[in-house]
Amino acid sequence: MVTQLAKKTYTVDEYLELEIASDIRNEYRNGEIIPMTGGTPNHTEIAVNLLSIIKIALRGKPFRLFSADQRLWIPDLKMHTYPDVMVAPKPLEMQDSRKDTITNPCFITEVLSKSTQNYDRSEKFASYRTINTFQEYLLIDQYRVHVEHHVKTAVNQWLFSEYDDPTVTISLKFADVQIQIADLYDNIDFT
Repeated sequence: MVTQLAKKTYTVDEYLELEIASDIRNEYRNGEIIPMTGGTPNHTEIAVNLLSIIKIALRGKPFRLFSADQRLWIPDLKMHTYPDVMVAPKPLEMQDSRKDTITNPCFITEVLSKSTQNYDRSEKFASYRTINTFQEYLLIDQYRVHVEHHVKTAVNQWLFSEYDDPTVTISLKFADVQIQIADLYDNIDFT
């Protein structure tokens, strides 16, 4: 006979108390705490490349840009997560009684890894879509030149485009930002 141990569930407040004291980042999904794995050099470099491009493009515009250390609260799903790159319009909207957790991103990027790519494309994307301000999602493969771009066109409607050509320029709609795919992969070693 196999005995199954019950998973411990946590309240949002318990998670936040543990998270603030934690040395690692953890997602919170409806009562469950899930440790987030560390990134590879390619993962980190791609995220930094995108952050650099967007930072310059957003200068003087009413947006804030965040890296993977910024926590996001998705209230409809009782979920906290840390997108690789996130942009939110000003003024920032914060989780009730918090000054460290935003709730109003308009643009999110995830750099895909083998362990999370299916989740990033499906459940996580579905979670992000419950956020009213969310308009655009970019998925960047770290193992080959491949970018997936989702743009909200209407309520419950998203336009999907994918690119494998490094000479292509992607237009981010939320702030009219142009990104050449080759720039995302600058200094990346696929070997």
